[in-house]
Amino acid sequence: MYHGRTTGKGPSTPTQIFEQPPRILIVHIALPSWADICSNLCEALQDFFSLACSLMGPSRMSLFSLYMVQNRHECVLPFVQVKGNFAKLQACISELRMLQREGCFRPQGTSLQLAVEDGLQQFKQYSRHVTIGTALSYASLEITILTSQPGKEVVKQLEEGLKDIDLVRVRRLQVVEITKGALDCMDSASPGEEPCSDESYILGTDIDLQTIDNDIVSMESFFKAWLHNSGTDQEHIHLLLSSQSFSNISRGRDNPMCLKCDVQERLLSPSLLPGTADGSLRMDDPKGDFSTLYQMASQSSASRYKLRVIKALKSSGVCESVTYGLPFILRPTSCWQLDWDELETNQQHFHALCHSLLKREWLLLAKGEPLNGGHSLREPPSTFYVIVPSRSPTLLVKAVATRELMLPSPFPLLPEDLPEDSLKIVESALDGLELEPTYNPLQICSHLYSHLSSTFAKPQGRLHPSWERRALRKHPGKTSRVRATVAPLPMTTTPGRDPKMPAASKATSEAFQHSKEEEEEEEEEYPSGL
Repeated sequence: MYHGRTTGKGPSTPTQIFEQPPRILIVHIALPSWADICSNLCEALQDFFSLACSLMGPSRMSLFSLYMVQNRHECVLPFVQVKGNFAKLQACISELRMLQREGCFRPQGTSLQLAVEDGLQQFKQYSRHVTIGTALSYASLEITILTSQPGKEVVKQLEEGLKDIDLVRVRRLQVVEITKGALDCMDSASPGEEPCSDESYILGTDIDLQTIDNDIVSMESFFKAWLHNSGTDQEHIHLLLSSQSFSNISRGRDNPMCLKCDVQERLLSPSLLPGTADGSLRMDDPKGDFSTLYQMASQSSASRYKLRVIKALKSSGVCESVTYGLPFILRPTSCWQLDWDELETNQQHFHALCHSLLKREWLLLAKGEPLNGGHSLREPPSTFYVIVPSRSPTLLVKAVATRELMLPSPFPLLPEDLPEDSLKIVESALDGLELEPTYNPLQICSHLYSHLSSTFAKPQGRLHPSWERRALRKHPGKTSRVRATVAPLPMTTTPGRDPKMPAASKATSEAFQHSKEEEEEEEEEYPSGL
């Protein structure tokens, strides 16, 4: 593999780490096996690119090019940006569907080699002619060859044909053999695991060989691996094992053991995809769960959100890694609009359900039904949930991933023979941790309250009202005292005589007039509309 041949140097930005290198897919078409592969491959490509082109946020795939090789090589799609070009990609997939499936032709032995060379030359030309001022975040590309021919023979053919070719710009060259094996183990495998018949080889020093089954799910999972952040420029996360108690970890008084890790997504967040909510709700958006619950509670009785149970699951048969978002709790309703008998019966049935599920050690799989039921030519995407019973009269509901969201995640077994030195170091670090029998969130403080309060903090320094500022200007060094002033009551006067105002009332009136003038000045300084 070509991990060490990239020319980029220096620390990479997060965007550069995340963005995948340009990819060339070469479809090696051989008859008569193409007739068995064509439909599954085109369907898997269609599904994958519909997903890749719809993902919001930074683009996970930069450039993509498609070649096909029959008796000669042909560039079906020159390099294009994946995002925003689904129509072009779909047209190329349609062209693959229409290729000859029967008959025979004499393939040229150098066709694959020429396709690799042509793709590499195309990448060099694209890099040279890219718009001046545009910084390329990639200096190498990956080439994948899909074939139904024996993979080892194809690898040997490529090694011989490319031995004199400069492949320094090729980060990875991979041959993927599509086998005719049936899905014997797919029912027992988790959605994100690679099929059990897959094998990976590294033949020589340059070319990878992998085999996948001839079915849509296996091919789809293979393509989804392109969405992973597989950058090796730097590690992603440091896992610190400290010997101090939880409350003192942040003080950093010791030198904790540091394990450097890479992050791999288990599934795609539905919030990155348009149209993945039920109706107008965002049950699958972790940021929208709480507001969604309030929306659900505010719907009219004719359009209550519905969870339709479709099957039961063994409680040990659901991996936590396939759940996402914020869970919520169901409890028997206390709605006052229901009569007493219905409330009591509903509560008894609810308690019986919890009891029976616990006794059987079952979970429930439910499908969310859209609120706005209307007839549509396209069925809206659904959200699925697992319902978990507890020993309290409640049910915990968690959104669970579906096939479209899953990313491939192989889980190899831990090696049995571990170095004694590593075991002793890790065991010592674990022995220094404080062990708690349970996790109590009420005893853990994240300092969220103080952070939220600080967002409302007033600017530094004392802000003086306008009247106080004027008083300070008139009498520097003296403390201004506030006097409460009250408007004088109207006086009844005798006709023909001028009213005489007492001295105290006169002073009060003058004070009121002065106060009124100050208020007018303040209104000019701070208009009421602001």
